Amino acid sequence: MSIAPERLQLPLPRPNVLELAPLYSLLRREAPIAPVTTPAGDPAWLVTRFEEVRLLLGDKRFGRSHPAPEQASRISTAAVQDGPTGDFETEEADHARMRRLLTPAFSAKRMRMLSDHMGQLVDGYLDRLVAEHDAAGVVDLHQGLAFPLPVAMICRLLGVPEADRELFASLSERMAGTAIGEEAHRAREEFFRYMIGLIETKRPELGEDVISDLVRAQEADPAFDYEQMVRLCVGLLFAGHETTVNRIGLGVLFLMTNRSHWDALVADPDGHVDAVVEEVMRLGAPGDLGLLRYAREDVDIAGVTIRRGDALVLSINAANRDASVYSDAETFDPDRPERTHLGFGHGAHFCIGASLARTELKVVFAALAKRLPDLRLAKDVSELEIRATLTGGVSELPVTWRSA
Repeated sequence: MSIAPERLQLPLPRPNVLELAPLYSLLRREAPIAPVTTPAGDPAWLVTRFEEVRLLLGDKRFGRSHPAPEQASRISTAAVQDGPTGDFETEEADHARMRRLLTPAFSAKRMRMLSDHMGQLVDGYLDRLVAEHDAAGVVDLHQGLAFPLPVAMICRLLGVPEADRELFASLSERMAGTAIGEEAHRAREEFFRYMIGLIETKRPELGEDVISDLVRAQEADPAFDYEQMVRLCVGLLFAGHETTVNRIGLGVLFLMTNRSHWDALVADPDGHVDAVVEEVMRLGAPGDLGLLRYAREDVDIAGVTIRRGDALVLSINAANRDASVYSDAETFDPDRPERTHLGFGHGAHFCIGASLARTELKVVFAALAKRLPDLRLAKDVSELEIRATLTGGVSELPVTWRSA
């Protein structure tokens, strides 16, 4: 089999939520940078090999802005990653300011302070699931734990009132949709209006939360304008929970379909959970597309000339399964010696919320192993519906266990 000369249509169909399209392995070998058509119908380059994806993530010749935004290729109809963001001339300075403002909020120290609260929340969610299981015999771990926990944590960190969390969760779900572009964009507009209202409500009496910190920074720095602040708050609320929701679900699926590793976690939850989390991060990259970048100048990479303004889709999923980097790359194996992965990105754009995501995943998987050692799926993986959102994952996660 060889790669056809015409552009491939994204997304490439996958057998189920845990496996990628077999074509990815062929692309890595024969065409690690291949011409594709995005779901929005625009031309782009799909990057699938670890070496090139890692390089491009850290290369300043590629960014999220575009020299002519109205001409830029779009990756999808979703409202959260449809095209270029930021100003082409000031992108690097704006990004440096954002990192400087947010790094203290997502510090390891702050995450340790939040971990006790996470543990209490997880115990509460599991108490409710156990009661529901006693009555029904099967429960949905997605709705009962994987979705509400990351929502609650990012809302607490940023300062979203508890009473608004259901509204926020609904707007976020609608905004991430890929099949309903107009609805997704309406949700984004509603989300921005909600955030403006929340900011103005907080302004007279700012608290100890990330949104209040950003309001203070915006008032003190004229270069950090109001629109940038609102956009950043919306992005943090969305990105701060959506990918973790999916990784909790995918992590449970990997563990349930690899019982020896689940048994090892049950035998030593605290000692084994770090390795489990890193392997979930490697194999559980959300979505079927990848990260969108634009070339800031002409660049030759892997025998391909990328022109200024060209769009690239960096497939983290494909890169993290590169057989030239990982032994038995498609297999879920927390005991593997290779711990490097691109699940949190790389370089200047390394995920600023990595410590939050890692803490949530560790608390969840350790608690599940301790409290529900007989956990198992109530449906085959092939029967699970993939969420019709940019970040993917599953829309339900039915599980059961033996009653005590």
